[in-house]
Amino acid sequence: MTRPRLAPLYLAGFTTAFGAHGIAAALGAESEDIGWTLLAFGFTLALYDLAEVLLKPVFGALSDRIGVRPVIVGGLLAFAAFSVLGALMPGTVGLVVARFGQGAAASAFSPASSAAVARLSDDSSRGKYFGRYGSWKSLGYALGPLIGAVLVTWSGLPALFWALAVLGLAAAAWVLFAVPAVPVLPRKRVTLADLGRELTAPGFLLPTLVLAATTGALAVAVGFLPLLGRQLGIGTIGSMALVTVLAVCSSIAQPLVGAWHDRGRMPVRAGAAGGLALITVGVALAAAAAFAASSWVVIAALVASALLVGAGVGMATPVAFSHLAASTPADRMGRTMGSAELGRELGDAGGPLVAGAVGAASVPGVGLAVVAALTAGAGVLAAVGLRRR
Repeated sequence: MTRPRLAPLYLAGFTTAFGAHGIAAALGAESEDIGWTLLAFGFTLALYDLAEVLLKPVFGALSDRIGVRPVIVGGLLAFAAFSVLGALMPGTVGLVVARFGQGAAASAFSPASSAAVARLSDDSSRGKYFGRYGSWKSLGYALGPLIGAVLVTWSGLPALFWALAVLGLAAAAWVLFAVPAVPVLPRKRVTLADLGRELTAPGFLLPTLVLAATTGALAVAVGFLPLLGRQLGIGTIGSMALVTVLAVCSSIAQPLVGAWHDRGRMPVRAGAAGGLALITVGVALAAAAAFAASSWVVIAALVASALLVGAGVGMATPVAFSHLAASTPADRMGRTMGSAELGRELGDAGGPLVAGAVGAASVPGVGLAVVAALTAGAGVLAAVGLRRR
């Protein structure tokens, strides 16, 4: 098989992660100047994810009908256009429209990019390429807040929106001219009953559960590790460094694990269940750190938590995506990836909600312990239900 040209798709993955986390961090820094209430601030942060939850399955199905490359390019161009709008329309209304528009655009090019990775690779290389794609997404999550903070400090929120516009345009041009066209395949008529069977089949449901569990635990770790670090006296810089450690660890692990999976050294069951086990231990360590008295014990536990969660995400994600792609007919790859991405978004929202609700009713450590237990449960289901290869 000719080596596919997938680097532009990695940039598309970086763009959606950078857009989500970079803007979120910058909005927190700018919120006093904008004059939001806390409720309005939270709603604006959620708009990006809300748009993705609503639209990812729609655009995933569209990519099956018209091809993945037009959906990726169109989504990136729309992302750039809404970024320009955010730069030119200061104030709450402009930010709300830009934030929702960016999320809607990401809903197009994110699942279509995953489908393109699946269609342009084969069983002997799919894990490696999904690992690289996930690695660049992790870098976007890690570098987004840092780059966003630098740009906002340098020239305000419009500078960040302009940077995202340039990034979206560059990615669109690169995809258009470098990514080979993926043929549109004949599609069968699909009824609601057919769709229900697809969404409840083990080949879809179990890897999507793994992806939702990893994303949910990742969101909890990204939010709660810095919170615990500050509360327990590590300081702001040290607390944010925990997130960087987590993301870098995940970025390094994903391509390695994907390549091992392609060579038969990392079976689906071992990668998914093992990754969720590492995440479980990592989140449980963070929960224990909330009750520790010694500062050195706290620091050690939080660093270990970041390393374990990052490694677990890096282990489970590429094998779950590779298994999902291998179990899906090529003619509905976009629809399947869009639905799987919806599962990830629900995990991304559900994990912090569970941790926050339980923590508010008791203490943060108990909320984290509940998330660890839920992750362990998903790991047991993966170990029982996924095939060995």
